Amino acid sequence: MNPNTTTLTRRMALGAIAGTALLTALPAMALGQLADVRIINRDNGEILPFYHHQGELWIAGEPGARYAVELYNRSRRRLLNVVSVDGVNVITGETADFDQAGYVLTPGQRYDVSGWRKSRREIAAFEFTRLSRSYAARTGRPDDVGVIGVAVFRERPGYRAPEAEIYGRSAPVPQGEESFQGKSHRSDGPSAAGPQLGTGHGDRERDRVGQTEFERRSTRPDEIVRIRYNSRANLVAMGIIPAYQRPPREYNPRAFPGARPGYVPDPE
Repeated sequence: MNPNTTTLTRRMALGAIAGTALLTALPAMALGQLADVRIINRDNGEILPFYHHQGELWIAGEPGARYAVELYNRSRRRLLNVVSVDGVNVITGETADFDQAGYVLTPGQRYDVSGWRKSRREIAAFEFTRLSRSYAARTGRPDDVGVIGVAVFRERPGYRAPEAEIYGRSAPVPQGEESFQGKSHRSDGPSAAGPQLGTGHGDRERDRVGQTEFERRSTRPDEIVRIRYNSRANLVAMGIIPAYQRPPREYNPRAFPGARPGYVPDPE
């Protein structure tokens, strides 16, 4: 275990502050006990709906679109969120593991993880692209393309982070937590209709963060959110999204939808 683990948090204002039924869309947030996660299409502002299939959450990405992983701390204490995309840590670029760098959020704080971190001030935007053009594939790690993960850690009780902004590293403290048994990322469904999606290394953008110390309560995550993705066409071909989707339940079909009560309306 590497005893040195960098943690980053978003800088807010002037200070540093170091997620249903089968084949139906779910609420666009992965609800956890500690953290909530949403995937947002940054080009049109759409919150991507989740689809539940064989015990997994899926989203349909749009090729070429930029996206963000929105994190929300719904707990009453600071949380460390170690984020991976395609099996790669989004801060360090290492093959993702639990003991790596993450984003620290205070209670009630939201933060959009919008790209691969290049420095404390810049990111390279996440964008949906072909597997062969994904950052993971271009760095020789294509096996886990198509999955987004967030490992959430509680802070050790009684620990108080320094008030001043500093470059901090700290090791997890074992507390006898249950171990997490990872699951395979591979699909058992039929072959997809087109090229598999991955996440590319997009344009540089400003995204300023600070640094702080964070001492984990355990070496193992207190919560894990796992989201798989592919193109809509591929998810339809795999049977994850039905080719035809019924209208929302609150809609009542009408026998004469073109009928309009009353008389001739005024012109616009």
